[in-house]
Amino acid sequence: MALFFNTQWFDARLASAHLTRNDVARALGLSESEIAEVWKDQRALSARDVSTLAALLAATPQEIAQHAGISTPVPGANAVSFAELSARLERVEIELAQMKALLERRP
Repeated sequence: MALFFNTQWFDARLASAHLTRNDVARALGLSESEIAEVWKDQRALSARDVSTLAALLAATPQEIAQHAGISTPVPGANAVSFAELSARLERVEIELAQMKALLERRP
């Protein structure tokens, strides 16, 4: 993961997409000065910003987060782990109910 906002990478992606920083500002609902802060690594991107930039620049959210030098949760990245946790919790609850039933039957 990059430690700082990779201005060159973002500017190259914008150029290849024939977009400007002003286009990014409009897409993110930020002012031009707020985008300048992002480019200077003085303003963090939200998960929604990462997702929007990914769509705008035809990149993955992981690429955007990496080149932005942030650890912003990537949209959808935790979906699998939440599903896994939910399934595990369901199994634990079933096993707990079975153990309770066994204990209730003991003399």
